[in-house]
Amino acid sequence: MNKYSIVLLALVSLLSVSCSKKAADLKVLQLNVWMQATMLPNAAQGVIDIIDQTDPDVVFLCELNAGTEPPFTNYLAEELRSRGKNYYADTHHAGNGILSKYELVNDPEPNLNLTYAVKSSIKVNNRTVVLYSAHLDAGNYAAYLTRGYSPSAWSVQLETPVTDTDSIQKYSRLSKRNEGIEAVIADAKAEISQGHIVLIGGDFNEPSHLDWQADTKDLRDHRGVTFDWEVSTMLQQAGYIDSYRSLYPDAVTHPAITWPAGNKDAKLERLYYAPKADEQDRIDFIYYYPQAGVSVADACIVGPKATINHGQMVTDDTQDNILEPTGVWSSDHKGNLVTLVINK
Repeated sequence: MNKYSIVLLALVSLLSVSCSKKAADLKVLQLNVWMQATMLPNAAQGVIDIIDQTDPDVVFLCELNAGTEPPFTNYLAEELRSRGKNYYADTHHAGNGILSKYELVNDPEPNLNLTYAVKSSIKVNNRTVVLYSAHLDAGNYAAYLTRGYSPSAWSVQLETPVTDTDSIQKYSRLSKRNEGIEAVIADAKAEISQGHIVLIGGDFNEPSHLDWQADTKDLRDHRGVTFDWEVSTMLQQAGYIDSYRSLYPDAVTHPAITWPAGNKDAKLERLYYAPKADEQDRIDFIYYYPQAGVSVADACIVGPKATINHGQMVTDDTQDNILEPTGVWSSDHKGNLVTLVINK
């Protein structure tokens, strides 16, 4: 064997190793579509437009209506196909749906305990990625207590704000949010044990504990309260990572407010529930389980650069990266757009 053959073999070997380690990007969009895009003129078109604009590989959708024919996810897939973009559509479950450029595979025997989420899986870079699109219980929204509003009777002002954390926890636990996320975490354990990648995205109807600590206690009418909201805490304890906070850990400079969205095309009174308070929070998320070879490359908020504060629409004054829609914004929430890197 001459020296040229040796060099050639070395190059082939390096190329082989390089190809075997080639990474794939997976772009994931999460949206609450506000009563299946029925609350605004041309809202359904707005959902199609933002998917077309962001060009995600996977879309987590929530607030879908049961019994719609064709199912809203199928309608979106068909409309996007007319624009040259091919998506598979998952069947609706519990008001949630999934679109994917990769073929969706459902469990042969669905887990009936997933009452607040829909589950499917895809293959990316020869790895199984399990997807959960969730919409947790909206009842007893205890984040309104420090704002001086009822957690269950929308827009009803209390005599005085509630800042006792035991009371906040008590009211929050009257909802089914904990049970909803516990079911997802329990179902995903078997997937994780097989080395599968797990993504959980949706409207959790609850802030993150990462956004209610000492650095934010005097912001957004938290009124000095620090509180470990339980849904995000349970996810963190189970090993999941908040994709946005993994890149932007500072909740002061990057609050990433998703609720309420300042939607110029909606009636203002439909966008707030605490008109005499600052009710801004981040309640929409994309979480992932950190299996080997998985990382976050990019994350941004999707929606208008405006929110609602004391019943008025205000321009966002943060360092958050916000991708604005070119068309109608269909929701009273903002969404998340995250790019993950998946190695073989």
